[in-house]
This record gives sequence, structure tokens and C-alpha cells, in this order.
Amino acid sequence: MLEDLSPLIAATTHWLTGAYPASGGALDAALCEVQARQAVTVAAWLRYPTSMDAALVGMAGPGGSARLDWIAGADGAGAGDPDTYAWRTWVDEVVASWAACLLTDPELAGRAVAAIAEGAHTAGVPVEFRRLTAPDDRDRSAAALLRHPDLLAPVAGLHHAALVTHLDQGSALAA
Repeated sequence: MLEDLSPLIAATTHWLTGAYPASGGALDAALCEVQARQAVTVAAWLRYPTSMDAALVGMAGPGGSARLDWIAGADGAGAGDPDTYAWRTWVDEVVASWAACLLTDPELAGRAVAAIAEGAHTAGVPVEFRRLTAPDDRDRSAAALLRHPDLLAPVAGLHHAALVTHLDQGSALAA
């Protein structure tokens, strides 16, 4: 039974960077991927906070990218290629939506990172999400499409309310 979220994080990151690619060369692509991976990791850890949650999504599957592909205008992408189709089945729509929210709203990103700070995924391990929460000019330039609020709005809007509710409930429990 899979207890980590690495396939889901990798596939969802790959989907985001494919839908909203870096605008420059190899360095920009790497910086864009790091930002996407940090956002997806935070979103996944929020959505699946325990090893049991991770194991359950590993067994049931996250749902795939079909709706996201349709929203991004890539519906049917990879339908004939089994290799492309396989990784797309590991994309989690809610995690992608939450990651889009975090990439376009610094305040929400800060709240989300604070919410996972004491969670099971970060226990005993120093984790930093600087490129998500405090991107510099180079980061912003590299991920111009990935951080553009208008471009990400259709994806972010899918589950924005659920993310805010989730974070608000976490704040209420901590108080």
C-alpha cells in the first residue's frame, strides 16, 4: 500500500507545468517546476494530511486530469498514447486547483504553509517553501504563466472555496 503522495505530486506538477509552461530556457523551466512542485506538495499535504489518507488515495486513485484538460483546452490529450494516459490518471483535480490558488494568492499560500507546519508530513523534517511563499523576481519571471491569476482562474476557481473553508477550519481548531 502506497503511503506517500509522490506519484500524485509528480503527475499533478507535470500537468500544471504542461498547461502553464515556463517562458524561457532550461533554468526557467526548472524554476517553474520547483514552484509548481512546492504548491502541489502543500496542496496535497493539506488534502491528504495523514499516511492513511495517502494510502487511501493510492488505492482509490486521485481521479485524473480529464476535467482539467477540458478546462485548459487540452481535452483528449494523450487519449491514444498509453504512456501519456497513465500519468494523467494520477493527477488530482482538487490538488491542482488548490495549488493554482496558492500560486496566485501569496496570503493564502502563507496560510497553507503554516497549516501544514505541524502536520504528519513535516514531522521531524525541515521543509521550506520559499519559492512558493516568497518568490523573487527571477522566480516570477520564470513562472509568469503559472502565477498569472487570470490564466489560472478557471482551475483555481474549481475548488477555491473548499480550500478557504479547509484553512478556516484548521484555524478554528488551533484557536
